[in-house]
Amino acid sequence: MADSDKSAPSDSHGRNSPDDIKHPDRPKLLQVLGPGLITGASDDDPSGIATYSQAGAQFGFGLSWVMLFSWPLMCAIQEIAARIGRVTGRGIAGNLKQHYPTPVVYSIVFLLVVANVINIGADLGAMGAGLKLLIGGPQLLYVAAFGLVTVLLEVFSRYSRYVSILKWLTLSLFTYVGVAFVVHMPWLEVAKSLVIPQITLTPAYMTVVVAILGTTISPYLFFWQAEEEVEEVKERPDAKPLERAPEQAAPEFKRIRIDTYIGMGMSNLVALFIILTTAATLHAHGVTDIQTSSQAAEALKPIAGPFAFTVFAIGIIGTGLLALPVLAGSSAYAVGETFGWHVGLSRKPYRAKAFYWTIAIATALGVVLNYSPIDPIKALFWSAVINGVVAVPVMGLMMHLSSNKAAMGEFKLGRGLKIVGWLATLVMAAAAVGLFATWGQ
Repeated sequence: MADSDKSAPSDSHGRNSPDDIKHPDRPKLLQVLGPGLITGASDDDPSGIATYSQAGAQFGFGLSWVMLFSWPLMCAIQEIAARIGRVTGRGIAGNLKQHYPTPVVYSIVFLLVVANVINIGADLGAMGAGLKLLIGGPQLLYVAAFGLVTVLLEVFSRYSRYVSILKWLTLSLFTYVGVAFVVHMPWLEVAKSLVIPQITLTPAYMTVVVAILGTTISPYLFFWQAEEEVEEVKERPDAKPLERAPEQAAPEFKRIRIDTYIGMGMSNLVALFIILTTAATLHAHGVTDIQTSSQAAEALKPIAGPFAFTVFAIGIIGTGLLALPVLAGSSAYAVGETFGWHVGLSRKPYRAKAFYWTIAIATALGVVLNYSPIDPIKALFWSAVINGVVAVPVMGLMMHLSSNKAAMGEFKLGRGLKIVGWLATLVMAAAAVGLFATWGQ
C-alpha cells in the first residue's frame, strides 16, 4: 500500500535497475496487497478462531469443505465491495444512503454496529485470556490495555504507517499453519473431507455452518474493504474515483482482484488449518466442546504439547490486534457516512472528531462487555447469528447497487462476477433459513 512515491527504485548509485526501466509501472506485490489482504486477515479474529476450533473439535474434518466452498463466494462479494468503493469514492453506507430509503440504511448500520461491538468484546476477552495463559496475571487488566492500545494506534498513527503495521500483523496468522504440521495429520482423510461434503441437517451442524459462513462472509468486511479503497484514493495523489477517471479502471480492477483473491485465500487457508488442527487433536481425543479460542489453546497443551499451545495462544493476540481496528473502524465508517460526518483514518483527529470518537466508543463498549455479567459465549453466538442474517440483505443491496448504472456508470458488474455474487447471497440466505428451520429441534 504505497503512498505517493511513484519513482522507480534505484541502485546504490541512484540508477534505475534494468528490470525497472523495462517495467516502470509494474507494482511490487506488497504495493498491490492492501485492503484485501488486511480484510481477509482480520476475518480470522479470535472470535473466528473460536468458531473454527469448535467446528474442528465437534465435527472433526467434516466441515473442512466449507472453507474450500466459500472461498470463491467470499472473493466475489469482497471484490464487489472494493469495486463499489473504488468506482464511486464512497463506502457501502454512503452509497446505500444515496440510493435506498433511510430506514433501511439505519437498520442495517444499527445491526452492523451491534454485532461489531459484541465481536470487539469477545476478541478483547480472548486476547486477555490468551495473554493470561502465557504469562499469568489479571485478564481484565489486559483487556483494557489491549483496547486502549488499539484505539491510540488507530487514532494517532499516520495512516500509511498504521496500514503497514496491519500488514505485518497478518504474518501472525501463519502460526496456525505451523501448528498443523507439528501434530499428526491424516492428510488422505483431510483431502477426502475437502471434496466430499458430509452434510447432516441437524441444529448443531447448521448452527456451526451458519457461524462459519457468518464469520467468513461478514458485513463488517464489506464495509471495511470498500472504505479502504476510498482511503487509497485519498492517499494517492494520482488516484481518483473511477467514475471521474475511467482510464484508471483496468490496472485498478486488476490490483483489486489480485489483492482480494490472495487476501481471502490466506484467510480461508488459515481457517482451514485451525479446523484441521483441532480436528486432529481435540476431536480425535474426545474433546468436542470448545467455546472460546483460549479454551482451544489450553486444550491443545496436554494433547499437542507446550509448543503448539504457545504458538496458538500468541496467534490469538496477534490476530486480535489486527481485527480490532477493522471492527471498530468499519462501525465508524458506516455510522459516519450515514450521518454525513467527515470520515477516514487518513484524516487528522481534529478533522474527523465524531468518526474517531465512534472508534473509541465502540472499543470501550467492547471492553465494558468483559466487565459486565453478560455471558460472552452467548453474546458471541448471537453476534454470529446477527452477522449471518444481516449479511443477506446487505449482500442483496450490494448486488443491486453494483449492477445499477445510475450508481456504477459504465463499471456496473459483468456477468461472471454478478453470477457468483448472487450465488454467494443465495448461499447465505439458505444457510440462515436452514438455521431457523432447525431451531429448537
